[in-house]
This record gives sequence, structure tokens and C-alpha cells, in this order.
Amino acid sequence: MKAGTGFIKATVVATALIGLGAATAVRVEAHGDVTPQAVDVSTLKPVGAEWKKENPYRGDKEAIRVGTSAYNQNCARCHGLEAISGGIAPDLRMLPIDAETDEYFVNTVRHGRVRNGAVYMPPFENVLQQEAMWAIRAYLETRHEE
Repeated sequence: MKAGTGFIKATVVATALIGLGAATAVRVEAHGDVTPQAVDVSTLKPVGAEWKKENPYRGDKEAIRVGTSAYNQNCARCHGLEAISGGIAPDLRMLPIDAETDEYFVNTVRHGRVRNGAVYMPPFENVLQQEAMWAIRAYLETRHEE
């Protein structure tokens, strides 16, 4: 895997913290005390109870507005302001805009990510509605970079 700028920044920060004797802070407390915030989706067209596999709000201005707020309240602390990662979590601007990535995205948000017993992303399935997750995806598509 090619080490990008975000990886290098994260490595420098981790190295500095290890030098200060705070190695566990990088892994265990990287996300801090995160309290998910409710998202008002009342202005969005309901998508139904069955989970969609493709973003139903792609290009929808209202969904992008809702998703911008939802992202800032629930995702930015780890994935960075305006979706520009500081190296702790993946840079979501790099997600391809296609159905396969839509499904990957919503499954990740729903179920979270755990690696070697460590929670890298908490699950949001019982916290955010499907509409909120897809609105966040619609916002991220506006920040997309190759």
C-alpha cells in the first residue's frame, strides 16, 4: 500500500505520542467520547424499511443539505472537517461514486468496523435512520476527489 500524506501525518503523530508514553491513546481513545447526534430527516422523501443498496438521494439538494449537517455532527470528528481526513480515519472523499461503493458505505455505517477486537468505527444502525446515512453519502459525493 502506498503511504499517502494522511498516513504520514498519522505516523508522525503516533510516533510523537509514543515518545511521550501515550501509545494507547492513539489506538483506544482515537475517537474520544463520541455521542451520536440525532438527524432530522423530516424534509427528505422516505426510502422505506428495506435497506437500499444504492444511494436514493444522489444529487438531491435537500439530502445534501441534511447530509452536510449530519456528517458534521457525527462523522467529522474522525473523518475530518469537509471530509478531509487528518489521518486517523479513511478520507471519504476518495470513495468512488457507484452502486458497489454505496453498498459498502451503508454497510460500514450500519455495522461499523472492528479489526483485531478494536473498534475502528462504531455501528450507527440503531442511531441513524437509513435516510440520514444516505444523505451523508449524498454530501460526501459533493466532496469526491479522484
